[in-house]
Amino acid sequence: MASGERARYWQYSELPGVDLLHAHYIHKAFARHTHETFVFAAITEGVEAFHYRDELVHAGPGQIALVNPDTPHTGHAGVPEGWTYRTIYPDAGLVRSIAADTLALRGSVGFTSPVIDDPYAARLVVGVHRAAEEGNALAADSLLRLVTARMLRSHGGLITPLPPRSAGARNAARARAVLEERMADPPTLEQLATDLGTSPFALLRAFRDAYGMPPHTWLTDARVRRARRLLDAGTPPADAAVAVGFTDQPHLNRHFTRSVGVPPGAYQRSRGAARASDSTGGSGGSVAGARTYKTGRPPRT
Repeated sequence: MASGERARYWQYSELPGVDLLHAHYIHKAFARHTHETFVFAAITEGVEAFHYRDELVHAGPGQIALVNPDTPHTGHAGVPEGWTYRTIYPDAGLVRSIAADTLALRGSVGFTSPVIDDPYAARLVVGVHRAAEEGNALAADSLLRLVTARMLRSHGGLITPLPPRSAGARNAARARAVLEERMADPPTLEQLATDLGTSPFALLRAFRDAYGMPPHTWLTDARVRRARRLLDAGTPPADAAVAVGFTDQPHLNRHFTRSVGVPPGAYQRSRGAARASDSTGGSGGSVAGARTYKTGRPPRT
């Protein structure tokens, strides 16, 4: 990680289904990727720029970057000094339960804007982090529910069902299924198109239209996501790398860090700390993975 950049990716055992990231980045550029969770990123200093689908947007202090699950996006500094943020990654099921409990919304929910200007909501996101750092489970859970409900009420709602799939979209879905099954040994684009009875360029266009990225980019993202699940289960990073189709651990490290923000080893240590706390019944919950990647110093607020 570049000098001056710091990142801490962790879990608080009293907030199940939630990951936390506190980071300061200057030169880092996140590759186009997706999350299985929602993303609530409160910017506290500087400016983050990111491509959200096909739009370049910016978020600064007092604003929150919002990303729905499975939505392609990137991330990089919008100003020379970079950006600092506190990010919450709540599980989609948790967000749905909050929507049902507070707004009587039942079904698939999401956010309509990638950036909202709401300093109070941004302070609530920071408050979730600080409560978790202090081991205050009641405050962390309460603030998470308050900020989620507030943002759903002002910038979210039920997601409109997609229109019926075209032939191209069906081919894209079939191609995705093949890549999921053959992640460690994928076919070429030509082989994939031939097996599906279409042309390579037609499949390329259909896949990008359906998933927001070409098949090879989607495959890299899918490999990182599967590697995360293996790391969560305790698989060593080197073994996880080979299992998902990366050449070796450095290959996994490069792509994992470009998508998640920290290397797989640091990510797995945070998971291991959370599991250890749960198994020992630590008082008041654990500030899991409480180490800052690279420097050992906490990022600026």
